[in-house]
Amino acid sequence: QVQLLESGGGLVQAGGSLRLSCAASGSMFGIGAMGWYRQTPGKQRELVATVTAGGSTNYADSVKGRFTISRDNAKNTVYLQMNSLKPEDTAVYYCNADLFKRRYQSRPDNYWGQGTQVTVSS
Repeated sequence: QVQLLESGGGLVQAGGSLRLSCAASGSMFGIGAMGWYRQTPGKQRELVATVTAGGSTNYADSVKGRFTISRDNAKNTVYLQMNSLKPEDTAVYYCNADLFKRRYQSRPDNYWGQGTQVTVSS
C-alpha cells in the first residue's frame, strides 16, 4: 500500500554527480523525517543524510560538503544531490522515511525503499 521508490542511481565517473530521488506513494497523512542510507557488501548500513519534517539536515562526515539532501513535501519526495563522487561512495543507497498513515497517529511507521545502486568508477 505504502512504499518508497528510489530512482536516479547508476554508473558515474569519479568527480561526477548524481541525483537520487525517493517518492513515497500510497495513502498517508504526512511524512516525518526522511533520509538516505547506504550499504556495501559485508558492511553495516550507514547513515548518509537525513532531513526532518522541519527541514533540519544532518550528514555523515564522509559526505558533508559534497551531498545535499532536500525534500519536496508537495511531491512526497526526498532528494539526494551527490557531487564530487568518489569510488568509495559506491553502494546501494536506501531511502528511509517516517510516514503517518492517518491523522493523529502518535508514532510514525518507518519504511525502507528497495535500494538503488550507485557505482562510481575511477
